[in-house]
Amino acid sequence: MKIGLFCLAEHFEGTVHDSIMEQLRLVELADELGFDEAWFGEHHFNGFSVIPDPAAMIAYAAAKTNSIRLGTAGFLAPFYHPVRLAENIAVLDHLSDGRINAGFAKGGFAPDTKHFKRDPDNLRNAMFETAEAVDGLLHSQKSSYDGEFVSFENVTLHPKTLQNRIPFFVATFANPDTIRFAAHHGYGLLMSQGASLQECVEAQNLYFSIAGVNPEIVLMRVFCIADTYDDAYRIARPSIDHFVKSMRAASSEVPPPKWNREKYDAVLQEREAFFDGQKFFDNAIMGTTSQCIETIQAIQKELPNIRLALKPSSNNAGQNRSMLQDFNTKIRPYLI
Repeated sequence: MKIGLFCLAEHFEGTVHDSIMEQLRLVELADELGFDEAWFGEHHFNGFSVIPDPAAMIAYAAAKTNSIRLGTAGFLAPFYHPVRLAENIAVLDHLSDGRINAGFAKGGFAPDTKHFKRDPDNLRNAMFETAEAVDGLLHSQKSSYDGEFVSFENVTLHPKTLQNRIPFFVATFANPDTIRFAAHHGYGLLMSQGASLQECVEAQNLYFSIAGVNPEIVLMRVFCIADTYDDAYRIARPSIDHFVKSMRAASSEVPPPKWNREKYDAVLQEREAFFDGQKFFDNAIMGTTSQCIETIQAIQKELPNIRLALKPSSNNAGQNRSMLQDFNTKIRPYLI
């Protein structure tokens, strides 16, 4: 099992600059602790999760780290031209000495489709088309996808990637079409913080029925360790609730809410169907050391090719750093 970090550069208070740099310092710490991977999300027109350019974040992290692999969770593929995206990935592969994973997502927030001028009803197909085109460009494979970017046979990219093959992953909320696409191409799956273990197992089974092998699954999970489960819940709740409220605001073109450490309870009345914060709690790796170990072992039992991407869930950067260190000393030694 690989252990990773899920990065959203969440901005609670202080300056946006501080929030971005705190996220990058957390990646540096994960590298020092021997974590396997760090995965960067991508959000636009959003004052809370401030990573509109994951490639730039990865380039910085590549220069500051030594061994941790760096991936996207994921590039919002419909909003990129495949040639430019393939070139970005190839350059990142060199900057990182061959430590790049490429994840792709479809996006779907209203401001994104409006400002990038994409059809909101065609985002999934656009993701498939772009991912396959980038794959063909990077790995000299002929594209079979019949879409806008069907053929780049006469395009030669420079530089070539350092890795013989960049590992590809696609994000899904257990959508069967996406799982089938990934299985046919041998791509891994990026599964949401809110995806239940049962949903992951069902996705794995569908993938296996097509590909004959189990997928590599990157499973994002809220992570919070404390002396008791109630303490962990209390620490994580403001962060998760504010995330839900902020994502709702971003998805509907409402200005992001102002962070208020003392008055986050109002968030509970403002959740939308798109982000079910309770599922983040229900599926979290949360509680005491033994409870966290038990949860991870249950995941391992059902998902043999699991790659955990932990999101330390406190609104305090120092506390998030401490939780990563606690994971490394109190939990990781007991995992296979």
